[in-house]
This record gives sequence, C-alpha cells and structure tokens, in this order.
Amino acid sequence: MNKATIFEFFRRLAELNPDPVTELEYGNDYQLLVAVVLSAQSTDVGVNKATRALFREVTRPDQMLALGEDGLKEHIKTIGLFNSKAKHVIGLSEILVREHGGEVPADREALTALPGVGRKTANVVLNSAHGAETFAVDTHIFRVCNRTGLAKGKTPLAVEMGLEKNVPGPFRVGAHHWLILHGRYTCKARTPECWRCPVVDLCAFKAKVLAKPGRK
Repeated sequence: MNKATIFEFFRRLAELNPDPVTELEYGNDYQLLVAVVLSAQSTDVGVNKATRALFREVTRPDQMLALGEDGLKEHIKTIGLFNSKAKHVIGLSEILVREHGGEVPADREALTALPGVGRKTANVVLNSAHGAETFAVDTHIFRVCNRTGLAKGKTPLAVEMGLEKNVPGPFRVGAHHWLILHGRYTCKARTPECWRCPVVDLCAFKAKVLAKPGRK
C-alpha cells in the first residue's frame, strides 16, 4: 500500500469505530497487565469470564500474592496453560511489589523484564494504559497486515516495524485495536468476509471472498 491508501484504510476503520479499545475487561493498569498475560493463546472472551470474579477480589499485586498461586489457579483453570500463567502472574506481582512499589511501569524494558511479559504484551499495556504509539502484533494483526499489504513481514517484529514506519500520525494510537478487531471479526483466518469489508477495494489480497458463502 502507498501512503494515500494506508491513510484511507485507517480513515475508514476509524469512521466506523472512532474510539477503539481492547475487549479485555479490567479496572486498572495492574489488572490490564494480568489480563494480557492470561490472554496468550486464549480468547478475550474466555479470559474475561475467568477474571471477573478474580478482579473483584484482586486489584493490586500484593492482593494477588495474598491469594497465592493455588488460589489464582482456581480462578483461571478454564484458561489454557493456566498452570504456567499462574506462575508468571505471581512472579510478576512479586517483582512489582519489590521493585516498583506495586505499580506497573510505563517502560517497555521494565515490562519485558517481568515473567510472562514479552514485547507484544508490553506493547498492549503501553498502548491501552498510557496511550503510547505501540503496535502489538498478534496472529490477527500479522494476518491482516500481510494479506492487505499494509505491512508485510515474515515475523511479528518485522510487521511491527512495518507498522511503525507506515501508520500515519492521526491513527497511530488506535491502529493496534482497529487491526485486531478487523482480523477477529472480518478478515478471519479461514474465510475472510470480504463481502462486507469496508476496506476491500484497498486490499492487495488476491483470493478475496466477495460473495457470502451459502449454506450447504
């Protein structure tokens, strides 16, 4: 995509959803961090179901430590990889209390030093909690960027760097959310719903599905 096409791509997505936000449910930065860590290889819907009761009980890392790893597992046992995720959450909570006064740092390096927090998770927290112009490339965004020609790359980091270079100023904070929602609900993995896509004419994907598949 050229600059004009990219601008129009995001302009249309922004027109349809002016204030995009994460679908994870949380009440503060700490709960956001925990929710994002739990969401790895899991759906936001599944994470939200598990954290609603948890987040009524736990709003700070010291409260998570008081709950303990076994107590946390009881809350999140419906989520995939819950055993390792529970260890990560307890581990990062210990570090937040010990080294950051119980606060979630607004720094990528400090965030990625926490157990279970990679670059993608750090980017989500920085974007959603602090309005940073970061691009967290998950499977949806990786697919959308490569399909459309928005930011092609063989790795998530390559796609992230492409977005860093290509996304115009007015759309940089919301870009992550628009792209993940577009990939989740329209530009789906198996059958992209091109017949109802608002940016179909801007997309470079050759195998467009322009007619809604009929029921068999």
